[in-house]
Amino acid sequence: MATNDLKKLRDQIDSIDSQLLELLNRRAEVVISVGKAKEGNDEVFYVPSREKAIYERLTAQNPGPFPNAAVTKIFREIISASLNMELPMRVAFLGPQSTFTHMAAMQQFGLSAQLVPLKSIPSVFEEVERDRAHYGVVPVENSTEGAVNHTLDMFIGSELQIIAEIMLEISHHLLSKTGNIEKIGKIVSHPQPLAQCRHWLEANMPDVPQVDVSSTAAAAQLAAEDESAAAIASQAAAVQYGLQVVKARIEDNPNNFTRFLVVGKKTPERSGQDKTSIMFSVKDQPGILYRMLEPFSKRQINLAKIESRPMKQKAWEYIFFLDLVGHIEDSAIAEAIEELRGHCHFLKILGSYPIFRQEKTGE
Repeated sequence: MATNDLKKLRDQIDSIDSQLLELLNRRAEVVISVGKAKEGNDEVFYVPSREKAIYERLTAQNPGPFPNAAVTKIFREIISASLNMELPMRVAFLGPQSTFTHMAAMQQFGLSAQLVPLKSIPSVFEEVERDRAHYGVVPVENSTEGAVNHTLDMFIGSELQIIAEIMLEISHHLLSKTGNIEKIGKIVSHPQPLAQCRHWLEANMPDVPQVDVSSTAAAAQLAAEDESAAAIASQAAAVQYGLQVVKARIEDNPNNFTRFLVVGKKTPERSGQDKTSIMFSVKDQPGILYRMLEPFSKRQINLAKIESRPMKQKAWEYIFFLDLVGHIEDSAIAEAIEELRGHCHFLKILGSYPIFRQEKTGE
């Protein structure tokens, strides 16, 4: 291509970039006006259903060749910056940085939000309950290893609501300082990743001892300080701690997803594709399990998940967690829950929130 032709194309790009910048600032002015309109009206400034609708509308309208995944990522950052012009958003998450929960928080809230790592799931709940953070992000279940019980237990005593869910594809990498598998004397990670890589470890490193630590990021930090240690962690942790990938994607299940919940104080409005979560304890009666499900079956309400946890106060009694497809403002959902309430010792609505599509981490 001639030099003049290349210059013309680059000039076109510069012109388009200037137009994009002008449009971004025009958008920002409208966002500021929206923020002023919300003042004094007790309006929720973060609306997951609105954000979801923006992504879906733009990807549906996108003619290409720019990929839809990139459209979503770019607008996530535009929305993140816009929200923080309305009100600087503080989001607590189960840390430290470079864990999968950190990646989930970035995926949901973008890089403009102030993301605050905390050491435990109860600490995340407390930070939001005491208004030191607007929202919290915690893991709730993995497609391979099942429920994160600490998170389920927190809802028993907390008044926080689930306001969104995040699905993140989880890829585990074996990382070390040297990148040499022969020099690995121990493998360190959180118990969940160790369990999710169990078969690979048994087949490839059966005699290497495994050590549990508090998080994948803590494992990466330990591996950075000890050349005999290898961590099972994310690519982001490898970058942050200067580690090399000994073996990529060692998870046993290639479709390995973790679901995270965003907790806050107010239930979002309907998005049109919602999920409602409840928890309850039923009375001990003959046929109670059938009657527990009957209110939903006869109204043709889809149950997306059923989970049970032992009650710590009473042996052999259980708390059930149910995810229903629909919003609590839907008449069928509200009626079914009220019918179920008659069979329960207690029943608690944990929130209604948009069903979010799965996204890959890009690892």
